[in-house]
Amino acid sequence: MSKFTTLEQHASYGIGLQMGQQLADRPFDGLDITAVAAGLAAAYNEEAPEVTEDQVRAAFTVISERMQAVEQEKAAALAEAGEVFLTENAKRAEVTTTASGLQYEVLVAADGEKPTAASTVRTHYHGTLIDGTVFDSSYQRGEPAEFPVSGVIAGWTEALQMMAVGSKLRLYVPHNLAYGERGAGNAIAPFSTLIFDVELLAIV
Repeated sequence: MSKFTTLEQHASYGIGLQMGQQLADRPFDGLDITAVAAGLAAAYNEEAPEVTEDQVRAAFTVISERMQAVEQEKAAALAEAGEVFLTENAKRAEVTTTASGLQYEVLVAADGEKPTAASTVRTHYHGTLIDGTVFDSSYQRGEPAEFPVSGVIAGWTEALQMMAVGSKLRLYVPHNLAYGERGAGNAIAPFSTLIFDVELLAIV
C-alpha cells in the first residue's frame, strides 16, 4: 500500500514523476539523482546551497564539453561508416554513381513523362539508415506523399528528375545530399548516409 495517501501527496508525487521522466534521457553520464533531490529540496526550502554557483557553472562547462566531444566522435564514426558503405556499394554493377555522389539502382524501369525542379510529385517511399533501421515509410503508413521536387533533400531532387512516372529507384544518399551535419530529429543522426526506395506514382 502506498505511503502517499492525500491529494497533495499524490500531486507532489506526480510532479516528481514528471521530473524523473524528463531526466530519464540522461542529460549526461553520471547523473546523481540523490544530488538532484538535494538541490531541489534546498531551492524549495530556501536553504543555503551546498554547491556554489561557480562550482555549478564550472561543472556545466566541463560536462557540456564532454558531451560535445562524444557527439563529434559519433558524427565522425557515422560519416566514416557512410563513406565506407558508399565506396563498397559503388563497386556493384547495378549501381550508378552520379557526378554529385548520389548512387542509385533501377528497381522498376518505365518510359514516360519526367518531372522538373518546378514539378510537384506523388510518390511512395521507404527510407532506412545503412544498418537497416527504418526512419520513414509511406508504404507503412499506407498513403503516398506529395511534395514539390525542389522542396526535398538534394539527393531526392536530383533523382526525381531522372525518373519517369511508374519507375522505382533505390537511392543511396550521402550525408551532404541528405540532412548533412544537422541530421533530422531523433531518427536521423548528423552525417547519416540514407537509403530510399522511391516509386514515382504521378506528376500532379
